Amino acid sequence: MTGARGAVCGDGALLSGTSGAPWWIGIRTDVVFHVILTKVFEAHGGLDTDHKAPGRDSASAVFSAASADDVSAGSSAELPDRMSLMDVRLQAQEDEITLLKSSLADALRKLHVLDQQIPLIKQHLIAGMEPVLLPDVLVNALLEGSALMEETGSKPQCQGSEVEEREEDEGVQKEKENLWSSSVVEEHIHPTTIRSLQQSHQDLNGLTDELPGSSSQTRGSDSPGPPREQGPSQSIKMFIRGRPITMYIPSNILNYEDLKMDLPPEKLDLDWVYGYRGRDCRANLYVLPSGEAVYFIACVVVLYHITNRTQRHYRKHTDCVRCLAIHPDKVRVATGQTAGVDKDGKPFVYIWDSTTLATLHQIGLGTFERGVGSVAFSQADGGAFLCVIDDSNEHMLSVWDWAKQSRQVEVKSTNEAVLAVEFNPSDSNIIISCGKSHVYFWTLSAGTVTKKQGIFGKYKKPKFILCFVFSLTGDVLTGDSEGNILTWGKSTFQIMRQTRAHEGSVFTLCVLQGGALLSGGGKDRRIIRWSADLAPERECEIPEQFGAVRTIGNVDGEELLVGTTRNAILRGTFSDGFVAIVQGHVDEMWGLATHPFQNIFLTCGNDRQVCLWNSEEHSMDWSTTLEESGLCADFCPNGAVVSVGLNTGRWVVMDLQTRQIVSDLTDGNEQLSVMRYSPDGSFLAVGSHDNFIYIYSVTESGRRYTRFGKCTGHSSFITHLDWSKDGKYIMSNSGDYEILYWDVAGGCKLLRNRYESKDREWASYTCVLGFHVMGVWLEGSDGTDINALCRSHDEKLVAVADDFCKVHLFQYPCPKPKAPSHRYEGHGSHVTNVCFTHSDSHLLSMGGKDTCVLQWRVRGGGGARDGRASASSTSTSSPEPST
Repeated sequence: MTGARGAVCGDGALLSGTSGAPWWIGIRTDVVFHVILTKVFEAHGGLDTDHKAPGRDSASAVFSAASADDVSAGSSAELPDRMSLMDVRLQAQEDEITLLKSSLADALRKLHVLDQQIPLIKQHLIAGMEPVLLPDVLVNALLEGSALMEETGSKPQCQGSEVEEREEDEGVQKEKENLWSSSVVEEHIHPTTIRSLQQSHQDLNGLTDELPGSSSQTRGSDSPGPPREQGPSQSIKMFIRGRPITMYIPSNILNYEDLKMDLPPEKLDLDWVYGYRGRDCRANLYVLPSGEAVYFIACVVVLYHITNRTQRHYRKHTDCVRCLAIHPDKVRVATGQTAGVDKDGKPFVYIWDSTTLATLHQIGLGTFERGVGSVAFSQADGGAFLCVIDDSNEHMLSVWDWAKQSRQVEVKSTNEAVLAVEFNPSDSNIIISCGKSHVYFWTLSAGTVTKKQGIFGKYKKPKFILCFVFSLTGDVLTGDSEGNILTWGKSTFQIMRQTRAHEGSVFTLCVLQGGALLSGGGKDRRIIRWSADLAPERECEIPEQFGAVRTIGNVDGEELLVGTTRNAILRGTFSDGFVAIVQGHVDEMWGLATHPFQNIFLTCGNDRQVCLWNSEEHSMDWSTTLEESGLCADFCPNGAVVSVGLNTGRWVVMDLQTRQIVSDLTDGNEQLSVMRYSPDGSFLAVGSHDNFIYIYSVTESGRRYTRFGKCTGHSSFITHLDWSKDGKYIMSNSGDYEILYWDVAGGCKLLRNRYESKDREWASYTCVLGFHVMGVWLEGSDGTDINALCRSHDEKLVAVADDFCKVHLFQYPCPKPKAPSHRYEGHGSHVTNVCFTHSDSHLLSMGGKDTCVLQWRVRGGGGARDGRASASSTSTSSPEPST
């Protein structure tokens, strides 16, 4: 600077002297660096061990595998709880470290811009030229530094004169204190907040007004920031966990404050439920006189008409259903659920009418702990009583007069796992329960209950008694983990006979009308028919791909339904064999993609299965198993191939007709999170957890891929990305809540001026962070509460998958906070993905640990939605509020 020395202020900042230049020209970069670092550490003031790590399932504890051979004792439940808590804390610390690293990288990026701009501005001032305004990132850094000096109470002095500082609006100042200064130990989740940068831009305008010619200066297209004449309304800020995210308002929105967010006229109706919970539940498949099979998955009880291939749904449960019992009248049903993840969630039992789907009674709200493990109706008295065993450490056994909703008796059962409970069909005062290393015979008398343990005597005591039934003579037949069927005397509580039945465990027993017995094996996957005196008559083996036999339902004495441990339901006979009528995944799912012009969709997950489904016929077209877990997928626009990203950095391209892999490539060694074709199919973008986006040129109808470039600039893992409609640009989100834009056609270059992308149109919208979807974030969100979103093809709706088992439907765009939405329940785990079908007639949502895919019909709105559906799509659900 010419002829003037700057005065050093109290905090070490070098201010301009008498030259008339603005005070910020002389700021030393080390002071700015100190200011920015101070901001970073205030925002992350300590590692908050109670924050949730990204992508972790808030409901995953509900879904621990409970196969017969690895059920742990209830008395040891506290140790896994402590280990789980420590794991959560460790993941939370890793999350905070990631955020800190990304914030430091952001600070260094700002300093780099500062170092480049200050010499240029000095040269312009010396030469008497019109100034070049600072880029937005530098303005933000300087303004935050100024705000920090205000908060710390240090006011710079310059040659004895005090520099005046503007005071912010009281509400904004209070919000800033909450966001930047609150202790993360006391306030674990920073609220998501949006505020205008009006004061900041007024400050900037005030500073630039001091420069010659600044009042009439208009920026060109290559300027690093927004035009001055658009004033303070051009951008807003959204804060997630203390990190500011700047959103630029599109030019077609003239007055942001006047925008009104309304509920969309469209609503969702549950159309179909894909999947069955057989991997860790027992006795959960029955056939009703109506011809419907009743079973459950996630929070939905499904009534599937075997002949008509239609579904009805009972949807009153608020968390995962764990057990099921049929009343002697074959109409009323009892279903019990877990406590869930909500702090107010409690387990209970619903009794409902299978004909009308009307709820009759709610039993045990506030009484049971953790969940309801087993339920059973009494038989001899017409089903007047209901027996319930919960999942507490003591596995409390209670008997209820369910019509009066009154508890008759309650007693501690055992600290070991309990797997089944039933009333004696000829005497409602006798109850049998079994589980780990025990069979208990309970007797009710005058409001008290006594317990007698079954005596194994000379027979080897098995590790688990897995199931039992009552023979026509009144004897108790049990199946155990040693592969034996034990016959217990009805009054002696001792073993009368041992019958070798299966290699491995006997998972299920079923008594037929004539007294014959069916048994289902685990390891050998066999179904054996026994005579009344336990002589084997017939047997068959189910295909290995479906797993072990979990439960058997009798249709008409000859035809059977078989639930398996790999979440399939088979229909068939001993003579003709069995075919699958219900199939599903068996582990956490993340990948979901819909075909560009057909009614099919693809899913993939941690079970290494890739499944292609027909959304019109409600069936699985085919399934194949990969070498690694599939986490993301996308169809090529030509509809002939689909790309699947795996958890090792590898990705494959599969031909839909031949199911063969036509291309196999690898990018890095970390998991892939997103695959996205450009609108014309000429490029494929691959987002990875190594912070890079790999771009490939696509030829030969999607069968040949050549590396085109790599987008480098994110400081955390890639979470979502979308292409522009012209196929030249990409918008991407990362794990540290960053929004970046890329010029792919220009060589995969990072667009430093994000303002220039505010009016760009996007072919799809799946990025969870962006101006057009800012309103989907609820107050109190921590940045990982929304796993996915999807805009409809007609650009009128946006569906959101959250971490609290909910699916939301918003209008699009929804750029203002607290936007209203329709909310839908049904999933029992974090919802990992959502996607509209090509015609927007249906929405698909995918649960994580609940291994369930829900298909929703979009109704209303007056739009021309493709409502084509076969007769098999007829579906009725119990009333479900959607607010």
